Amino acid sequence: MNMKTRKFIYSKITLLIGLIFSLVVGCDREPSDDSVLATYPKTAEVFIDAFSAGLDYGAFGNTLLTGFNVDTEVKYKGTASMRFDVPNVGDPEGAYVGGVFIDGGGRDLSGYDALTFWAKGSQSATINELGFGNDFNENKYVVTMSNVPLATYWKKYVIPIPDASKLKSEKGMFWYAEGPENGQGYTFWIDEVKYEKLGTIAHGQASILNGIDKSETTFVGVKSKVDGVIATFNLSNGINQSVSISPAYLQFTSSNPSVATVDALGEVTSLSAGTAVITATFNGLPTTGSLTINCVGTFVHAPTPTLNPANVISIFSDAYTNVPVNYYNGYWQPWQTTVSNDFSVLGDNILNYTIFNFVGIEFSSPTINATAMTNVHLDVFIPGPIAPGRQLRVILVDFGANGAFGGGDDTRHSTTFTAPTLVSQSWIPINIPFSAMPGLTSRSHLAQLILEGGDNSVIYVDNIYLNN
Repeated sequence: MNMKTRKFIYSKITLLIGLIFSLVVGCDREPSDDSVLATYPKTAEVFIDAFSAGLDYGAFGNTLLTGFNVDTEVKYKGTASMRFDVPNVGDPEGAYVGGVFIDGGGRDLSGYDALTFWAKGSQSATINELGFGNDFNENKYVVTMSNVPLATYWKKYVIPIPDASKLKSEKGMFWYAEGPENGQGYTFWIDEVKYEKLGTIAHGQASILNGIDKSETTFVGVKSKVDGVIATFNLSNGINQSVSISPAYLQFTSSNPSVATVDALGEVTSLSAGTAVITATFNGLPTTGSLTINCVGTFVHAPTPTLNPANVISIFSDAYTNVPVNYYNGYWQPWQTTVSNDFSVLGDNILNYTIFNFVGIEFSSPTINATAMTNVHLDVFIPGPIAPGRQLRVILVDFGANGAFGGGDDTRHSTTFTAPTLVSQSWIPINIPFSAMPGLTSRSHLAQLILEGGDNSVIYVDNIYLNN
């Protein structure tokens, strides 16, 4: 995988392990009712030759723990800078560098309008992510500047604060995440990290859902998330700087609260059949983008499995403990159109494939030894009409004795279903005996289940398991 992709960085950040220093992080980000009069220091400095008072550093999981150091040889100003040594691809000590600078006691940043710093690299590069608001806890007011161009000479960078009035007890002072460039490691330096009141940042404009007017079909109890929140500010040098911001910086509204409500963090809850449009404002100005909720009423759940767990190898089901799964949608380009819009209804998790033509589910780390199993089972639900000639193919793939895809010993079998098995608006139980899969000459290294035959419509899937 390309170590420079944003998807990779996020996947690593979610682990959040391996703290270098002891972090003192409170459970609440806002003052409690008993401490509303408490005040927090307004310290602007994060790193000026050294950590500012109260600051600690914590590394993200799977990072090169020795990748961050204080450098007294290379600096923009003063006596020291922060040095970050990015590892090569395949480095056993860490896949990338990344971490958070935290003030566990919190600071009042409401008097500033930007986080600024100076940076340069040992080569021209693009830093994946830099920002503030990540505190290893709630991350309520996180801000991210992505794909930051880095030169071999010192340059000043500005990360605008979307709404400083919300940062009266902020703990996440600065964070970063960067992987190798074209597979190779390099070094970059950051210096003079501090908050400033520049007074030259023009009022920002924001969008939700990346500015798209999106529609979702939901059921009562389904929760949806407003994401893709981008704010753009005009800087004094004429550059329009865009940053990803937390939904907590916005004010959300539902056009029909009896159908769907939305909270301060952009979480939408469907309550009854009908339509509601979720919109937002940013500092009093309307954002672009919207989310239309089309709630069709009460969800019909798939039948709850009743087999003895000892006789089941579960790939996706809330009734059993699932084996490790690499992904439920590999999005195999360039032919696949299927995207995932999975949802949960009152604790019942559903795989929701939209624009469905085919989708691959892989469980190869490790593969599954299904020699003691006799059947594969899944439940599917097609909410739309069944077109004439509609087919659904279920394909199982075994990676062979070497356990690797395309190793020359892979086997597979495809089973096709049509009407009357395929029906609309009802859960369809699919049970396929392994004895009816002559193409699958081995099942000791099962690794993929593929669904094919969609017509760019929608299909729900639940309770995927092997059983005897």
